[in-house]
Amino acid sequence: MPSAAVAAGALPTISAVVHVPSSNSSTPSNGNNSSNQNGSNSPGNVNSSNGSSSSSNMNSSNSNNNNNNSGQNNGLNNGYIENDLCGIKEVWSNNLEEEFRTIRKIVQKYPFVAMDTEFPGVVARPIGEFRSTSEYQYQLLQCNVNLLKIIQLGLTFLDENGKPPPGQYSTWQFNFKFNLTEDMYAQDSIDLLQNSGLQFKKHEELGVDPYDFAELLMSSGIVLSESVKWLSFHSGYDFGYLLKMLTDTNLPQEESDFFELLRIYFPAIYDVKYLMKSCKNLKGGLQEVAEQLELKRIGPQHQAGSDSLLTGAAFFKMREMFFEDNIDDAKYCGHLYGLGTSYFVNGNSALENNENSVTSTTPSNGNGNSSNGSQTAPPPAPSSS
Repeated sequence: MPSAAVAAGALPTISAVVHVPSSNSSTPSNGNNSSNQNGSNSPGNVNSSNGSSSSSNMNSSNSNNNNNNSGQNNGLNNGYIENDLCGIKEVWSNNLEEEFRTIRKIVQKYPFVAMDTEFPGVVARPIGEFRSTSEYQYQLLQCNVNLLKIIQLGLTFLDENGKPPPGQYSTWQFNFKFNLTEDMYAQDSIDLLQNSGLQFKKHEELGVDPYDFAELLMSSGIVLSESVKWLSFHSGYDFGYLLKMLTDTNLPQEESDFFELLRIYFPAIYDVKYLMKSCKNLKGGLQEVAEQLELKRIGPQHQAGSDSLLTGAAFFKMREMFFEDNIDDAKYCGHLYGLGTSYFVNGNSALENNENSVTSTTPSNGNGNSSNGSQTAPPPAPSSS
């Protein structure tokens, strides 16, 4: 079937039943209010199945749908209202500039920035032979980030001791433009986010334009600064979407070029999932790790603001418990879990770069496993926490 090339010898194929804009819909942008600049990666070259259900790598189980309806159980039926009550500031197009003025001041004294994003799932996987699991994972990331749009970004500001700034807010949740009619997505991911309180009609009408956001972010003092420390959890996709907005172009095809851009815009990154390889008995996703660390979530799960707040709390708790408040930058700074020189699974090195090859020949069923059960596929892309 027609496929879009993402790298030499690597072709993406749909990994789940997804929503693809019809031919009379406007072409999805690359996330920065401009059309996809690489014609070979155009969503129009990717075919999807017709169906009423889907299975995406943004895992959505029945228990998630039943238990994570934060903002609805208390009668508010609106996760955004609950966020405001617990100190997470909602940012839309009408208050974007005002909130960035506040952020510019805060980051000077609170330079630890915990970050999380919400995005519309994983809709394609590359096909071909890859030198390593790491290379496969980057090609998976690259083709999906280039096809899709960011939905939410959460930023939490903390000082060197993990303390938030005084006042009502320490976390800002940016809500981006997203149109369920025009934009591509995996249905399970959208269902999960709706169950978590996202209102996509509001995103369509009042969402932040990614180009406007990127312009303000560039002058905020948060990026391009070695003094700002970024805290994240399994964050290749998170930084991929940020880089796509900041550069106003698709992600590079080579992983080495991606990391070069990453080091320019985000010189100091600590990926909590990567740190976990040195933390005995810590395992699982963000929520599971938080429970093991006895941390309490604030705000609705599966929203970027709450997840960024929990990521920051997990980092400082882990730094105290496992690193004696001193993390070795040479060993941990700038590494993203699942990308780069090694691939780690629950603290164990599973595959070193250039030592093994990976062949992916069959479409995924959406959870990282081959649809015919005979292909040993690399671990899935990160899911919502």
